[in-house]
Amino acid sequence: MQKIGLRQSLSQRLSPQQIQFIKLLQVPTAELDTRIEQELEENPALEEGLDQADNNDEAEDLFSNEDGNDDGPADEREGIDVEEYLRDEDIAGYKMQGDGPGFEEERESIQADGTTLNDQLMQQLGYLRLDEARYQIGVQIIGSLEEDGYLRRELSSIANDLAFSQNLYITPAQVEQVLLMIQQFDPAGIAARNLQECLLLQLERRPGPPAANDLAIRIVEDYFEEFTRKHYDRLQRRLDIEDYEDLKDAIRLITHLNPKPGESGLAGGAAPHVLPDFIVTQVGGKLELTLNSRNAPELRVSRQYADMLDAYAKSDKKSRAAKETVTFVKQKLDSARWFIDALKQRQQTLLRVMQAILEYQYDFFLEGDEARLRPMILKDIADMVKMDISTISRVASSKYVQTEFGVFSLKFFFSEGIQNDAGEDVSTREVKQVLKRLIDEEDKDHPLSDEKLEELLADRGFPIARRTVAKYREQLNIPVARLRKEL
Repeated sequence: MQKIGLRQSLSQRLSPQQIQFIKLLQVPTAELDTRIEQELEENPALEEGLDQADNNDEAEDLFSNEDGNDDGPADEREGIDVEEYLRDEDIAGYKMQGDGPGFEEERESIQADGTTLNDQLMQQLGYLRLDEARYQIGVQIIGSLEEDGYLRRELSSIANDLAFSQNLYITPAQVEQVLLMIQQFDPAGIAARNLQECLLLQLERRPGPPAANDLAIRIVEDYFEEFTRKHYDRLQRRLDIEDYEDLKDAIRLITHLNPKPGESGLAGGAAPHVLPDFIVTQVGGKLELTLNSRNAPELRVSRQYADMLDAYAKSDKKSRAAKETVTFVKQKLDSARWFIDALKQRQQTLLRVMQAILEYQYDFFLEGDEARLRPMILKDIADMVKMDISTISRVASSKYVQTEFGVFSLKFFFSEGIQNDAGEDVSTREVKQVLKRLIDEEDKDHPLSDEKLEELLADRGFPIARRTVAKYREQLNIPVARLRKEL
């Protein structure tokens, strides 16, 4: 039996202005120009240049709407669920650098000079002069490559994609024919389906001593598992190698190959560069913080559109066309004001958060010594600036600061803390430095086990468990002792 009743509930909603601010907050300086150009193209009421008159007097505060009036579109008045925009998928809990495996592996938004790897591959695909069907297969394969240059999609899935998107019905065997062509492109090893294939593709094209090259191909092709496990004695027996130096030459050849060819695909070998969002300088022994000037563009509301709205408002015409024109002009003016206010709010928030980080890690910014870094999590900065943790996360994401000691990602300054033997809080970054130094200085014939590393760290005043040693070692991308053994 159905019943009709009333139910009262509370839900939190974000205004369109807040949504715009949140999205802008995440944009790094390197991408801000593109975002502003997009807004200038879409909104004729927004112009570049200094505001000749104070057109923002009537603009409401970014986070308030006390008078209750909202002449925006109906879909904006309905609001948007806060969960959609404050979802903390980019952070693992409330910490950084060590609080969950996913955070440190997040790829930074780095701008590079030259063409992209995808551009290079498409250019090489054009040189093949393929028929239309095979060209479309090649485009689909290149578009399916992951950032490290590997093709991990099944060939049957690529064939299905082409059937649905291009109405092109081909077999996995036809996809593989084009794939083999692309695998001959530069950089060597591109479009491999696994590490073994990637290494073989490079060895087949690598100039070098024929004997060592042939032996390296045999090792990767027939004894790949023994090689990855570093069972060198077993390799020597199975390959019937009398001279141990021959095996060493082949192994050295393999280990100098590139396991991630996609990350070396910058045109002309151009080195990636980062555009800093903040600049910290020392003046008279004191630190000064400035925001990159590209974060403060000169924008204004169009006076022409403001006059147009005023003229229509004073007009006696009450036709439907006139009302629609007034609504359109007002929406564009409001949107322009919101965007300018959101940019200003972005500047203020970036500076407040970075100033708090600067104060918290003041000793590091003075000396540039990583040992001077204090344990710091998102909540520490959130408490200092009285903001939500998700806001701090968005500021830290893909943002950089230029110092006298180099350019650093803001995430670099966040780390967990442990207590040393003296009861002092030290950053896990300092512990990782000591751990890396111990491994760098170890005897590679007898690498240190995690248990031994635990003992050595304890001797140096860092009493941490073996599982923590393993966690830090993995975060440093250092393999287990067995795989660190060298010939």
